[in-house]
Amino acid sequence: MPDPVPVDRSGPAPDLDLGAFSDAGPWVVQPERLVWRRGLERIRTRTRRSVGPLLAHRRLPPVGRFGRVLAGVGTALGPWYLRERGTPDSRAALSRRLRRQFERLGSTYVKLGQIISAFEGLFPDELVQEFKKLRDQVPPERFADVRAVIEADLGRPLETIFAEFDEQPIAAASIAQVHAARLLTGEEVVVKVQRPRVAELVRADLRALAWLGPFLVGRIPIAALANPPALVELFAEQIVEELDFRLEAENMLDLARVFAVTGQRTMIVPRPHPYWVSRRVLVMERMRGFAFDDVEAMHAAGLDTDAILRAGLIACLEGALIHGVFHGDLHGGNLLVQPDGRTVLFDFGITGRLADAQRLAFLRLLITGTAGDVKGQLGALRDLGAFPPDTDLEAVFVDLELDRPPPDPTQMSAEELVLEMQELVKKLLAYGARAPKDLMLFVKNLMFLNAATATLAPDLDLLGEIAHVHTYFLSQHGERLVRDLGLDPTASAVDVDAVKASLLVPPEVERVTFRELQERRRLILDRMQRTPRSGRRRRA
Repeated sequence: MPDPVPVDRSGPAPDLDLGAFSDAGPWVVQPERLVWRRGLERIRTRTRRSVGPLLAHRRLPPVGRFGRVLAGVGTALGPWYLRERGTPDSRAALSRRLRRQFERLGSTYVKLGQIISAFEGLFPDELVQEFKKLRDQVPPERFADVRAVIEADLGRPLETIFAEFDEQPIAAASIAQVHAARLLTGEEVVVKVQRPRVAELVRADLRALAWLGPFLVGRIPIAALANPPALVELFAEQIVEELDFRLEAENMLDLARVFAVTGQRTMIVPRPHPYWVSRRVLVMERMRGFAFDDVEAMHAAGLDTDAILRAGLIACLEGALIHGVFHGDLHGGNLLVQPDGRTVLFDFGITGRLADAQRLAFLRLLITGTAGDVKGQLGALRDLGAFPPDTDLEAVFVDLELDRPPPDPTQMSAEELVLEMQELVKKLLAYGARAPKDLMLFVKNLMFLNAATATLAPDLDLLGEIAHVHTYFLSQHGERLVRDLGLDPTASAVDVDAVKASLLVPPEVERVTFRELQERRRLILDRMQRTPRSGRRRRA
């Protein structure tokens, strides 16, 4: 085993030109000396090819696993329906029962629960709050099983690698659990260990989900718009790669490089160990800081949480739009804020990677969106797969009445709101609209950042922030925009009225905070939930 390169503590770490790492790490990252990187491209290609057979069409569902899942969900729904349905605690009780069943069903459903927990505002609050517990509060594996995985994968007894190893995990989630440890060479580390049998269970679950996805198309209009088969395909692609921690370690280096190249040193990545990384074990440097939602502690330390949120948004956008690489699973359990204000990212098993065509379409979507170019947005969405390639965008523009200011939903009746949404969904489906698979991961991240704004920066002026992000991209990447899109940065400005329209804010509003926007959303949702079940009538 080659020894890690020693660190010269007298100056900056010599690997900071390669990636956004801590100032003085426990070892130096030298790509050519990373033993676990050997043959990694071949491993990634083989892993991606394994998805196809898992999603292959089957006339019948995989009966065994499919039956156990249905029985598990039924076990949650039955007692709730008989005892708690209609009570004041109905939603909370159902959410608790579903969360417990997801835990029992195993890693795939824990991961689905984690994804649901990232969509605050889309799913009921009770469900989101309950499923947040699946991020790092899943019952851990027995330590004997953890030891067995480490020793099988690293090929030697645990005591010959670690001087100390905490048997109680720091966190336990869907695919793995994380333990604090100290190497025999003295470095403090965390050790991510994959749960036994998780790969086998995940593949069985993916076969069941692949059978179910097409069955949902056309059954429920919203489900059709959400594109269930693409959701399953994306989920399969990501979770299969997540099962190999060597690929995750490579993702860590890729994101660290992107942050370094773009100068986003407010975001840092732990260094993976040069040697102790395998398919099911990942040793990395230990990082400490404030929990991402611990606003009180951050303010007490004098940190600007507005700036922390802004840095996260720009880093997320920049990685995706300029380099086509971004962290694909942002949530509070994967982030720490250090006392100097830098944010540490963890858990890189799900990393978004956009092909150049998708990246350019996504970049056009951002620029045309802030510039108020609706037809440009439609073209970008078509290129991302939201519409079939032969869609008549001019017809979509006219049919959806995109040439008119949108109505203020807070001034509409409940019946009008519901009918408006039903008509919109019906028209979109008629054009073959689908949620673009390449955008789904990123939208999930934006949903998390949206929810984080409520905690970190509720009084942030959203109109000002959108203008700031637009100006930042034009100033920092103007030459790239000219080369990639043929856009003249000096001729592109934020269309404030268009931004207000996209936020469903009246044109006379000059400033809107996140807190104010949330109040408008609550008003709209409350009004829609009070819609009578009968007697609805269409507007004249």
